[in-house]
Amino acid sequence: MNNFTFIFGGARSGKSSHAVKMAKALKKKTAFIATCTFKDGEMKRRIGLHKKSRPQSWKIIEEGVDLKRELLKLESKYKVILIDCLGLFVSNLMEKNLTEPAINKEIKALTDTILKVKANIIVVSNDVGSGIIPDNKLARTFRDLLGFANQQMAKKADNVIFMQVGIPNILKGGKDGFIK
Repeated sequence: MNNFTFIFGGARSGKSSHAVKMAKALKKKTAFIATCTFKDGEMKRRIGLHKKSRPQSWKIIEEGVDLKRELLKLESKYKVILIDCLGLFVSNLMEKNLTEPAINKEIKALTDTILKVKANIIVVSNDVGSGIIPDNKLARTFRDLLGFANQQMAKKADNVIFMQVGIPNILKGGKDGFIK
């Protein structure tokens, strides 16, 4: 069975831990695609904490840009694929100096690939649209691109969960926010 769950929320909202909890509850062979790259010591520490929260039996792939390729490689071997997170994916594309239309095209292609893959897919993202309007073009561009990406994912997802202070708010799909 294919099921696409999209989980988003602000910083420290509990979105990643809820996604891991959902994936564990499925009790199926799981792959985790981490889009974060090491930038500094503090980020390395955060990555280490995230790694400790995942079962050792999970396949971990660290890929920040070519998520479509990874999804297609994993679909025949894994029943659950968790991607964490969409915000870093968009940031990584921006760092490659892709234009806004090119990034939007990548987002659409990723969404299309998710819908084709024969697995339960959980995508985690940041909510950046609820804050103040950034004072610089780069930050506004990121906010706009991620806002577009979040909308694309939410439209196509079977389940949409907004995490707030550790509480899952179900916007679309199952009552309890877990994949059926």
